[in-house]
Amino acid sequence: MTVERTLVLIKPDGVRRGLIGAILSRYENKGLRTVALDQRVVDSAMADRHYAEHVEKAWYPPLRAFITSGPLIAMVLEGPSAVEAVRHLNGATDGVAAEPGSVRGDYSLSNRENLVHASDSLESSAREIALWFPTLP
Repeated sequence: MTVERTLVLIKPDGVRRGLIGAILSRYENKGLRTVALDQRVVDSAMADRHYAEHVEKAWYPPLRAFITSGPLIAMVLEGPSAVEAVRHLNGATDGVAAEPGSVRGDYSLSNRENLVHASDSLESSAREIALWFPTLP
């Protein structure tokens, strides 16, 4: 298996609900290693850079308002097949449809306020890590 890195965001709803430890422990229990971790509040410009492919979509403004609504946790995780492993642990985007045992399946009832973001490919992972952690080797 190839060791990969992926970006994960614990979104403002996860921070607000006090789920940082519960969510992070799932990644650690899977065997993923935390390479970088930072709590921050993002502004609209950063949100637009992160979600660049969605900025022109009608549903984006409420997403921008949500992701900038409070502190979030940005982290880089590393491990074998990290991109796929994290996306599986997170579950389906819609918390109602997500499988029990996944982060969203256990803790979310929403499609937008769904606790976590994870890179969806190695390409997006490289772009997102460079955006959120530009000095990370």
